[in-house]
Amino acid sequence: MNVKFVKSVVKLLNKEVQDYINANLKADLHSLLLKKSPFPEVSMQEIVQQIKGKQVAEKKFPFLLKHGIIFPPQLNMEQSSSEKTALYKSQILKGKKFIDLTSGFGIDAYYLSQNFEEVTLIEQNTELLEIVEHNWTVLGRKARFINRKLEDFLNENQEHFDTVYLDPARRDQNKNKVFLLEDLSPNILEIHDNLLSISDQVIIKLSPLIDLKYLVSVLPNIFRIDIIALKNDVKEVVVFLSKENKNGIICNCVNLESEESTFSFTFGEEENAQSEYSEPEKFIYIPNNSILKAGIFNLISEKFQLKKLHSNTHLYTSSEKDEDFPGRVFEMEVIDSKKIKKKYQFNIISKNYPLKPEEIKKKYGLKDGGNNYLIFTQSKKGKIILKSV
Repeated sequence: MNVKFVKSVVKLLNKEVQDYINANLKADLHSLLLKKSPFPEVSMQEIVQQIKGKQVAEKKFPFLLKHGIIFPPQLNMEQSSSEKTALYKSQILKGKKFIDLTSGFGIDAYYLSQNFEEVTLIEQNTELLEIVEHNWTVLGRKARFINRKLEDFLNENQEHFDTVYLDPARRDQNKNKVFLLEDLSPNILEIHDNLLSISDQVIIKLSPLIDLKYLVSVLPNIFRIDIIALKNDVKEVVVFLSKENKNGIICNCVNLESEESTFSFTFGEEENAQSEYSEPEKFIYIPNNSILKAGIFNLISEKFQLKKLHSNTHLYTSSEKDEDFPGRVFEMEVIDSKKIKKKYQFNIISKNYPLKPEEIKKKYGLKDGGNNYLIFTQSKKGKIILKSV
């Protein structure tokens, strides 16, 4: 670490500065930026950067909320995995040598590398890498930190690693979000062969928006895809590559911080699966969002022996409750719209229905929340309304 960076860290970690930062964690940052810094050697921009960092850390990686951690600009933290998703990935990896080719803020590397003896982090942003090196020292973790462009490192590297990990930047030169492999930085399709030349296993974190069929069609050597949701919000799609010939692509639908089991299937099974259809029976099933992202609408029906309401309505039904279903299960009944009483409190769900929840609430004069549910949807016979029992 250079002398200038070390001096900057010392100033930021001054007790009075840290006390000021902690006292303003809920302050209006725009107003704060207009004020003069109370510390002559620390600018208000630097202070606000640390406040923003702690705000993000509180939600995504609370283990960093300790004295001595330095946070980079918010854009450098934006793409970082949450503590929960990084921990999930760390539990399936181990070996001797691990390398993260796109270190960023280093959250994934910190967790994924815990079961490896030797750790290497590559990052082209000098200041960001210095921050990561400082933080890892504070956290008691060792690694080799290399300030290089990924492409330059790959062209010159002679080492072999047990696992290569990378999380390509998903913004273009104009800061717009991108997610196709050829638009990422680095371009995954261009460096694919280089990646597999230095490791038997390559793991790539991708946008939750990426289309799985597109992914499989353009990227060779995939043997596993994990769709990772956290509290039913899909956070990332993680793809595993290997030089070895594998029999089919295993897909795992994961919903962290839920009681739902991981649902695994082989890519392509959906094409041969078939659904049965029925009007609503006693129980209604809503798949979690990792299942919906996978697009396995017929396979879910077949595997759990559930009936679908409509080809475009991804709701399922049965007369007996299946406790192992990866999603929510409601006991419901069909009701007439005339029986919906105004000003009652309901959680509104709209699936394959012309009105959105907000429009439904306005039309029927309903309040949001409570323990009761209304589902506005369609069966093969037409529009229906379901009420929780």
